[in-house]
Amino acid sequence: MGEQTVKFEFEKQNKNSVRYKEVPKGDMPPVIGSIYVQKWYAGDAKEIEVTITKKG
Repeated sequence: MGEQTVKFEFEKQNKNSVRYKEVPKGDMPPVIGSIYVQKWYAGDAKEIEVTITKKG
């Protein structure tokens, strides 16, 4: 379980960023919760994925 991909869906837009909420897998609790992505990168994306790698 050194690497995990977490899915997020659009929650709301702010002035310069977009907030996404995590879509938990099954019965598991959220790994991250919510994440903010700058508008210049997020664009119109309604869903994003983030891959997390544990080191050490």
